[in-house]
Order: sequence, then structure tokens, then C-alpha cells
Amino acid sequence: MMKPNLLLISVDQMRGDCLSILNHPVVDTPNLDQLARVGVLFRSAYSATPSCIPARAAMLTGMSQRSHGRIGYQDQVPWDYEHTLPSVLAASGYHTQCVGKMHVYPARSLCGFHNVVMHDGYLHHNRIRTANTAAEFYDSCDDYLPWLRERAGADCDLLDLGLDCNASTVARPWHLPEALHPTNWVVTQSIDFLRRRDPRKPFFLSMSFVRPHPPFDPPQAFLDMYADADFPSPAVGTWAQADDPDRCGLNPITNKGIVPRHRLKRAQAAYYALITHIDHQIGRFLQAMLEHDVLRNTVILFTSDHGEMLGDHHFFRKALPYEGSAKVPFILADPGGSLRLNRNTTNDQVVEIRDIMPTLLDAAGAAIPETVDGQSLLPLARGERVDWRNAIHGEHECKDMSNHYMTDGVLKYIWFSQSGREQLFDLSQDPQELINLADDERYRTSLENWRERLAAQLADREEGYSDGKRLNVGRPAQTLLKQALGASL
Repeated sequence: MMKPNLLLISVDQMRGDCLSILNHPVVDTPNLDQLARVGVLFRSAYSATPSCIPARAAMLTGMSQRSHGRIGYQDQVPWDYEHTLPSVLAASGYHTQCVGKMHVYPARSLCGFHNVVMHDGYLHHNRIRTANTAAEFYDSCDDYLPWLRERAGADCDLLDLGLDCNASTVARPWHLPEALHPTNWVVTQSIDFLRRRDPRKPFFLSMSFVRPHPPFDPPQAFLDMYADADFPSPAVGTWAQADDPDRCGLNPITNKGIVPRHRLKRAQAAYYALITHIDHQIGRFLQAMLEHDVLRNTVILFTSDHGEMLGDHHFFRKALPYEGSAKVPFILADPGGSLRLNRNTTNDQVVEIRDIMPTLLDAAGAAIPETVDGQSLLPLARGERVDWRNAIHGEHECKDMSNHYMTDGVLKYIWFSQSGREQLFDLSQDPQELINLADDERYRTSLENWRERLAAQLADREEGYSDGKRLNVGRPAQTLLKQALGASL
């Protein structure tokens, strides 16, 4: 019998709570809900480094940030990893294909895939005209734009809507036919792969969407679905800054500030609409898989690289340790039942993006390289008794808000390395992180324990954050670990 096909569906900047099966008060995700019903929904899934590049390094290599070396957002650093998910699967007899976002360097690096049909969205370093001509950008850094220009006119560009690629507070509807939207394009190209794949081999397809990452530009039909919705107010903790003296919220690409309520409401509507749009296009692809008779022999994993604060605690975008930014949706589905999962169940063990590679390799019966730090989720998903990790460590360089966090899915400890500020949240009682318990005497012992655990975690790091017992405040934050990346720098 042929090995199972593998489908990794990844989206960009989708919050972990934005699934209707999790009783979100507004967002509707019927197809993702159905995947959860034929699989397992992991409710405590995190991105250890919640921005695009480092999260995708974990996704492709199965490594922790200590091993893959990316602890902040920095473009144009070569990807020279010995083992990647597609390279191991290709060596195991799989036909491997990526459609959509890669966000690697060089942009055309295959990273082990047999082929990549790429759209990374708007990347500033690729668009600087002093370094790249327009022709070089279209020809070497993107496959969607030439496709779009052939159908909608030679002058079409990613900037036509006037929306910035990081503007999490500004929205407007897509201006062209829905079939030309980047979300539809990913599915159109993925369906074409089903036609062109080698039928003698199992396939691994990475279907990687740029949305719901900004620009917030859903097709009008999906925006209309949320026109009259009663949007929940963002979570604002008692610890959050109460005013906006620098008027940061009036900057459409800031990661903090208080924005006008009407603008925030439009942004929420567009963000949720983009998620539902993706959900419907996933439904389109599942139907195509039925028609190609591959659905029942395909294992499907759905996740995001990180979340979106969307106004929580007056923050936007990502790179922060809070649930809106660091927590991601995570579904392992098995429509055909070959993996013997406890289908239509949830699991609350703390999992991370680095667990994707070992999970899919385990499903394929392929050997897991020693470089992989993650763990296969199949035993958890089958309900087996497993000696699982007791916490994860996350971090991100973020200037004066550079941060580290640790969580076991119940408690979360946060340390801001530049100021020494600490936060402690009881997620079991306070999932929106409204109450900081760091100054609560009842939690002093717990706070000290978490601080010691983080100090041990950072003991031999090159930044000098810790001597193994105590945390050192004010050490310069880095975006990369030289010890891990070595010759790549």
C-alpha cells in the first residue's frame, strides 16, 4: 500500500482562537471545523518565535530557535539547513511541492522541495528598486504577480489598494474578481499540482497562504458576511497602557496604540473575512482532492506561523508573547482513518510549530533526523500515555519590548529582557491575560520557579542573558544566534 499523502496547510498571522469550533463569537470556519472533526484539535499550540521567518524555520526544520538560530525578524540570511521536512520526504520517495509563501533566502531556494510556485506577498527588501529592477522582482521573486498581470493588466501591482503589508488597522475590499485574489491563486495552483503530480509516488504538498496577514483586503462577499456582526471588544488587561500620548494608534503600521473604534471595527471585519475566505478555499481544495481520489489517503495538518494581536492590550501585529500573537490554530486531520487518531477530540498538551516536521515524518514512516528538536504528535493524537514536555520557551527580539516567555499551557511567565519587567498569567482562569499576577504574593513561589526555569533555559546563550541561576537585564537583544547559524552569517 502506498504511503499516505501529506498536506500541510499553513496560513500567515491567524490567531489561535479564530475557529468557530472553538466557539469564537464571530468568525465562521466550517471547513476547518470539519477537519477538526476527522482529527485532533490542539488547543495549546504556540509559535516559539512569533514572526514569519523564524516560525517558518521551525516549521521546515523541526528545530527549536536555539538550533535554527533565528530569534527575531531578519531578512536575507541564507537558509542552509542540512535536513528539512521536504528534503527528508523527497529522500523517502515523496513528490514534494510548495505553493504560496516560503519567505526564505535566497527567495528561490527550494529547501528540499522538488518545485516551488511562490508568492511571498510584499517583501520590502525584494522591492527596493536600487537593488532590484521591476523585471528582476517579477521574474525571480514571485510567481503570482506575472500570473495576475496576464489576467488583469500589465500595470497591476501589490500596492494598488493603497494598503501597507503590515497595516493591521486599515482595511478595504479586494478590487478585482475573487478568482484573482492571492488566496484563490494558492488553491488554483494547488489543484493544478494534483493534475501534474507523479501518480506513482505519494505527495507532500505545502499549501501556504499569505493571508490573513495584512493587507486586509477580503473579497466583498466575505466582508459582507461580517457587516452586521457584533464584534467583541479587544481584551485589555489591567496592566495595559491606558492612553496613547504618542498617538501611535493613528499610524496604520504601528504595533501598538489606541485606534479609532470605527477603524478597528473595519479591521476586525476584514480580518475575520479573510479567514472565512481561506476556509472556503480550503473547502474548494478538499472537493478537488475528492475528485482526484486522494482525500482518504491524505494526512492533513493545518496551522499558522503566528497570530495577530488585533488590538488586544492596545497592541497589533505579532512578535509579542501574548496569546493573540504567540498562540496558533493547530489541527491534525486524518480523513481516511489510517493513523488511528482519536478523531473529533481536543488535546491540551503544549505543542509548538517545531512538532510539525516529526509528526508528518512519523505519519510517512520516515526516519526523523537527529537535528529535529520537536516531537511527533501522533501518540498524543491517539490518546496514548506519553512523557510529554512540561513547558515550551518562546522569545522574540522586539527592541525595547524584546521578550522571552515560558508556558505549560496553564501558566505563562513573561520576561522583557531590556527592562526586566515580568508578567505571570493563569491561562486556565484568565485566558485573555487580563490580570498580571507577578506582584501577587500568592504567586511569589510560582514566579520564582518560572524565573529560575527561564534562567536555566538561557544559561549558555551567547547574549549573556543568564548565568544559569539569575537573569541579566539589559543585555543587547539579537535577531540571530551566531553559534547556530555559523557560516550562514
